[in-house]
Amino acid sequence: MMRTAGMLLAAAMLVAPLAAARPAPPDVKPDAQAPPVPLLWKVSGTQGSALYLLGSFHLLKPSDYPVSKDVDQAFSSAQRVVFELSSEEMNSPALAAQMLQAAVRTDGRLLKDDLDADTWQLLQDWANDNSMPLDRLSGLKPWFVGLTVSIAQMTRQGLDPQSGLDRHLMEQAQKAGKPATGLESAAAQIRMLDGMGTEEQRQLLREALELAGKGDEQSQRLHDAWRRGDADLLWRDMAVEMKRQYPDLYQRINVDRNDAWLPLLQPWLQAGQGDTLVVVGALHLLGEDGVVEKLRAQGYKVERICSSCKR
Repeated sequence: MMRTAGMLLAAAMLVAPLAAARPAPPDVKPDAQAPPVPLLWKVSGTQGSALYLLGSFHLLKPSDYPVSKDVDQAFSSAQRVVFELSSEEMNSPALAAQMLQAAVRTDGRLLKDDLDADTWQLLQDWANDNSMPLDRLSGLKPWFVGLTVSIAQMTRQGLDPQSGLDRHLMEQAQKAGKPATGLESAAAQIRMLDGMGTEEQRQLLREALELAGKGDEQSQRLHDAWRRGDADLLWRDMAVEMKRQYPDLYQRINVDRNDAWLPLLQPWLQAGQGDTLVVVGALHLLGEDGVVEKLRAQGYKVERICSSCKR
């Protein structure tokens, strides 16, 4: 079940347009609790230049704020902030239309044609439980429906794309007058999702439906692990099984993108660049395939920044 959440979190910079039409979660005052322990690493470059790599959770709650002092300090020192997508694309009214255009079937087939009988029944049950007419979904591709189901499940428990760490820091960068750029385009992210094979799409949808049927336990487990800064648990639950079961999908949504980002990040490690804060989905920083280890393997000094971690 954790693989679906991992897939969602790896690609979820695009989920805000999907959730925009849903009612906003009720206002919740932040709990009196310690800030989340950040998944934050410092990569030292030449003559004082540095990258701060921050693992985001793309859907969060108001109670997940404020951020830790480590994140505040990294943000304050940064000359620029870099996200998966630029703030212009994330806030573009055209983004939802682009995603929906890619999701609409043009091959004459219907959603039911790509699903086995058991998955179709699960989808019918979900649609009935969520007052969703199936004819609204019949002309859409399974990957889009799978993300829609997952997002609906997560927003029901108060997780909101508009409260995600990326969104929060984009707003902070705008207020502070810091440049905020993207590592890839929305079109590239959409192509990545739309490039899934039929079997991968079917599996994504089925697991999303099974996860929704089990309630909030699994996504809550991931959220809690992110709050604790538990990199090991997130790596195991979001990546290891996905890599074993669906290596092609894992390669497309994680490894290929990480590899494409490296040559974009390295110029900011050169002399005279100062500090750069990079905010991407947590999965992209974790484990042997993550950006952290890839930069370490190239000889850069890398250290985790976590003043609240046990030494």
